[in-house]
Amino acid sequence: MSKDFGWPNSSKCAVMMSFDIDGETTWSNGNKGYENGEYYLKSLSIGRYGPKRCVKNILELLDKNNIKATFFAPSWIVEKNPELIKEIALNGHEIGHHGYKHERFYDKTYEEQVEIIDKSQEIFERVIGKKATGFRTPSGDWAEFTTKLLIDKGFKYSSSMRGSDSPYKTVIDGKETDFIEIPTKWELDDYVQMAYNLFPAEPVGQSRISGYDSVFENFKWEFEGYYEFGLCISYMFHPQVIGTPGRLILLDKLINEIKSRGDVWFATGSQISDWVRHNV
Repeated sequence: MSKDFGWPNSSKCAVMMSFDIDGETTWSNGNKGYENGEYYLKSLSIGRYGPKRCVKNILELLDKNNIKATFFAPSWIVEKNPELIKEIALNGHEIGHHGYKHERFYDKTYEEQVEIIDKSQEIFERVIGKKATGFRTPSGDWAEFTTKLLIDKGFKYSSSMRGSDSPYKTVIDGKETDFIEIPTKWELDDYVQMAYNLFPAEPVGQSRISGYDSVFENFKWEFEGYYEFGLCISYMFHPQVIGTPGRLILLDKLINEIKSRGDVWFATGSQISDWVRHNV
């Protein structure tokens, strides 16, 4: 199972801390199926809590621990919160592409995806002075042609798929490319473990929020496995979920648990993809 990635500084394992600043986009999309759903202010307020309060607390936590992370943001959120996005970038973190308004990509046409990507890149350039080179597909899937489109548009990597526990060079039409996929897993996602709303129901069957001790143990034991086999773990957090006061303590505890190993490389998506592209 192990593979020699030869991580920098003789590190045994790579760790990517990533945060999806979805804001209210996921809730507004989910509310569309209900009559007058756009007026469900309670659910929208959950999303707004992320950019409003949580992101700055997360930035302080990352700064305290001297960690650079990747923040994937729908460009609609970037438009609405330009100063916050500038602050993230100025603190040395990476801003990644996450659609315009967290729309599903898998049922969009080629032309529709081009429009979303180009529109978003223009917003990134306007706000932080450069285009994104990393991409995470909104809502967890994409069309068969999306990877080739991303390459054509100048992207260097994606962190969207689930089919591996190691970064890999994407194969298109039977040929290995320099486009790197940094896969993540649902068990590394705070949203599926702790996000909750009564109406509209999230999750649909209810019966969640998970106990924090159990979530911490999930995150910890997955790290133990990735560390044991010398892999790259990619945590997928959402400020509106992980950024509550109690969960910030959970995140800080997790970070310190990982740091206690000493030989771990915390890196952004771009840093990891560049390493894999040139060294593996």
